[in-house]
Amino acid sequence: MVGSIILASMRDESTGVERAMRTAAWYGDRPLELTYPSAWNVTTLWPATPPPLTDEQIAASLEHPVGQAPIRELARGVTRPLVIVDDLTRPTPADRVMPFVLRQFADAGIPPQDVTVVMGSGTHGRVSPDAIARKVGGHIGALIPHVDTGNLVRLGRTSFGTPVIVNREVAASDLVVGIGGIYPNYSTGFGGGSKLALGVLGKRSISSLHFGHRSMWGSYAIDNDFRRDLDEIAAVIGLHSIISLHVDECRRPIRIVSGDHRSYYQEAVDFSRQAFAAPRSGSADVVIANAYPFDTSLHFTRSKGRFPLMSSKPSASRVLISACSEGVGHHGLFPYGKQRFRRQLRLVRTVMARPGAVPYKIKRRATRKVAALRGGRVNEVAASAPEGGGEALAGVGEKPTGHSNPVWLFVSGDSELPSHIPGVSAVRSWSTVLEAIDREQRDRGTLEVAVYPCSPLQVLAP
Repeated sequence: MVGSIILASMRDESTGVERAMRTAAWYGDRPLELTYPSAWNVTTLWPATPPPLTDEQIAASLEHPVGQAPIRELARGVTRPLVIVDDLTRPTPADRVMPFVLRQFADAGIPPQDVTVVMGSGTHGRVSPDAIARKVGGHIGALIPHVDTGNLVRLGRTSFGTPVIVNREVAASDLVVGIGGIYPNYSTGFGGGSKLALGVLGKRSISSLHFGHRSMWGSYAIDNDFRRDLDEIAAVIGLHSIISLHVDECRRPIRIVSGDHRSYYQEAVDFSRQAFAAPRSGSADVVIANAYPFDTSLHFTRSKGRFPLMSSKPSASRVLISACSEGVGHHGLFPYGKQRFRRQLRLVRTVMARPGAVPYKIKRRATRKVAALRGGRVNEVAASAPEGGGEALAGVGEKPTGHSNPVWLFVSGDSELPSHIPGVSAVRSWSTVLEAIDREQRDRGTLEVAVYPCSPLQVLAP
């Protein structure tokens, strides 16, 4: 392969700012240096994001929440304040916000050591003290990792029939504040807002949410039954005040809004749709998707970063990039690896969660098969969504219809991974990836290449 150019970074001519892809979210956030052949015609689809926020801008946002008073006013007379943060599978830099939240509590007479922080990990497995420290910074008070099978209390049911089984510390608090991010999500349209509540629920509640709603099967729409159910749960557990962030391709905060999530959520989602809009790969010969900043594990790399690859043309070479710093990762509802009786198990879970949803599942599956035979799609995301929704491991592991080449997973870190990953060829050398693409595309001359530098954040066009 003769001639190469290094595209570790590039200058955005519209802003004059140097932009670089990154890897290893939470574990270095280091620049990603790649060498591309000079014959490649590379288009890097950078999001149209504003400059990173300053500390002054973050503090000012908390002074002017939407639809409610500042935290210092809400906290007066409070004795058991609690802050929910998302876990490391989400790129939200809560450590940038926490000092200003603590200042608000201090203004209300509550010292930092009296503020409890719960990391809402949902069914993502136990988190270490180190993980919580990476998320929120220095010691605050009680730093509690959520466990979805213990230390829980039941607070009733929603109008959808979902049992509200929540972390006992959350239920005992007299003021609950949330810090989370707003990112594309194929179960509720977008994450953030009331979805932050899901992270502190028991496994039975989380399972009921995932297997009991039609909207679990994917679109960018936020007006759905899954989201409405979560809104009810947030109200039941007292999660009324939420601080929501957007981050750029380097995991820096670029937008923040706080207050009543019901008042600002639609506007925040609209920002994501505009700033992170990206075309599908279309006729590109090579499609490269960087799973940063959701690249902590193989599980979330596959469930969050692969969507640009799924819409590529059948002959395209496809590359997924990730550090997989935590190895395989964990999800209690959608565990890694090939499960026996997987479909049957999910059907049982659906029956348990919402018996009336079973006929819909059967109809949906039949509709997908008919659409596949016709070469069509059910809708903009559902046709490419994996079994199990946006969190599932299928999709990359199961080659989309018509693709002739495997997915090349370039692992930019040194973590341990399984020797065999279904449907994926994992390599640790970029030159190996380039050689594979050369073999796959050797008769095509100049190659058109589409690069998605932060694919989990990017909102693909219909």
